[in-house]
Amino acid sequence: MNFKARIPEFILGILAFFLLWISATNQPISQTSKRALIRPPEYMDKFSFGFNEAIADSLWIRTIQDFDYCESQTGKNICVNNSWLYHMLDTITNLSPHFRIAYAAGGLALTIIITDVDGATKIFEKGVKNFPKDWPIIYRAAYHYIYEVHNKERAAELLIQAGKNGAPPWVYSLAGRMYSDNGQIELAEKLLEEMINENHDSVIVQRLKDKISSLKEKLQTKKQK
Repeated sequence: MNFKARIPEFILGILAFFLLWISATNQPISQTSKRALIRPPEYMDKFSFGFNEAIADSLWIRTIQDFDYCESQTGKNICVNNSWLYHMLDTITNLSPHFRIAYAAGGLALTIIITDVDGATKIFEKGVKNFPKDWPIIYRAAYHYIYEVHNKERAAELLIQAGKNGAPPWVYSLAGRMYSDNGQIELAEKLLEEMINENHDSVIVQRLKDKISSLKEKLQTKKQK
């Protein structure tokens, strides 16, 4: 048997075993389960043997099964930073830097569903870097910065960048209103409208509605004081 000729098959066998192991150990679980999901190994992109895209696709399929998984909460609906979901998305985008949906949908899941603030910040910044003209990604990053990071300056910068790359003209006036509570609500409502129009995941839509309601309640309480 010519071992060198069988090397590609051997590598594929290792990859198949690894992906089966990920699938077997990371079954979809409920939020009440105490069994933690396994994070992908560090520097996985350095040991992909040229199969980056195939592994990224497989990991993405695995990831979307548990978009709402949070291994540990630090507050109500607030997940520990740099969560399992973040590590999965980070690995996917290291393997395939232009895996657009990982930034567009994955970033939303991090910021809206589980509220992993640091993880979402890293994924959105990565997305803006790799897709500097993709206004939907940039616009969603702006929402994250104003609502979760509370960085109005960065949110305004991103809105202007989105406007320069095809976003509706109202993003410019909205950028100017980032310094007001009403501006924050308007940005969130515009994002909600986009999510509904694009038939996004109902979990993301509902969580965003809840966040908007919470923001309005806080604003009303602030006005009454």
